[in-house]
Amino acid sequence: MTTATDILYTRYQLKDLKAAEAFMIDFGLATVSRTKQCLRMRGVDAAPFLYEAVAGDENRFLGIGFSVGSRSALERLAAMPGSSPLQTFDEGAGGLFVRMTMPDGFLIDAVWGAELPNAFAVRRPNGFNAGQHKRRFNASVRQRAEPAPVLRLGHVVLHVSDHQASVAWLRERLGLIPSDHFGPPPGKPEEAYGTFLRVNRGAELVDHHCMLVLQAESVGVHHSSFEMQDLDHVMAAHDYLVARKHRLDCGVGRHLLGSQIYDYWKDPAGFRVEHYTDGDVVNHEHQPGVFCGTADETTQWGMAPSKEFFG
Repeated sequence: MTTATDILYTRYQLKDLKAAEAFMIDFGLATVSRTKQCLRMRGVDAAPFLYEAVAGDENRFLGIGFSVGSRSALERLAAMPGSSPLQTFDEGAGGLFVRMTMPDGFLIDAVWGAELPNAFAVRRPNGFNAGQHKRRFNASVRQRAEPAPVLRLGHVVLHVSDHQASVAWLRERLGLIPSDHFGPPPGKPEEAYGTFLRVNRGAELVDHHCMLVLQAESVGVHHSSFEMQDLDHVMAAHDYLVARKHRLDCGVGRHLLGSQIYDYWKDPAGFRVEHYTDGDVVNHEHQPGVFCGTADETTQWGMAPSKEFFG
């Protein structure tokens, strides 16, 4: 089994790359390259890019990229049914990748050896003075509304036609493991209808999930989620995006599963993107649970999602 080491990027096909670039700059990304056919953007962390959009005659989600730890791992994936041969990036990102196709047609890239540029500078997280634990002293918080920098891609949520088959594919190909489950559906106690998946790095702490796979009537991406430094950056970005008259979808609030403080927006093509901070991290000691509540009950506090949000 090949084991993915992290999630790297999310990919779209869009009719208007210029509009996408302008929005994502406001959202906190920086342009790596843009041609008539391809836009790539990065965050603070040392990754070649975390968002790619290619030009096309319709707006649609394409897929996700993951890193793997060795060339031999990449070669094993290339030998599996439906995989591409080893390919090189065409825009100077370096490294090799294999492109695979999930059951519903999502394109999943496995990447090895990509050239890592230097990380950008970003301020340290603001100390938080809780009631009985004061971490900031002889200093004040000063945060203005601005396009606060995105650190990295944290996770992507997919709606699929066959939850079990999709999870099995991701586990076989990338070695992803479950952190928590949604379910079971009424009358089918043996089945979950949603699974939070994470990369498996043993005792090392990793994000609670890099993917959420959900059974749904309509197949597609629900959202791509990008990590921010802290709550002040989430709120600064929120106010800035409001001032720029972008479309707020839902936020700010805190999730139940994964615990992230979230803020959701719609890009010019109508795709949902999320800023988040303060998510759970887990390791091999974490035991998956099963959440049997309704979608409405997954928000602990904050702006209530609309019914359309769960569609």
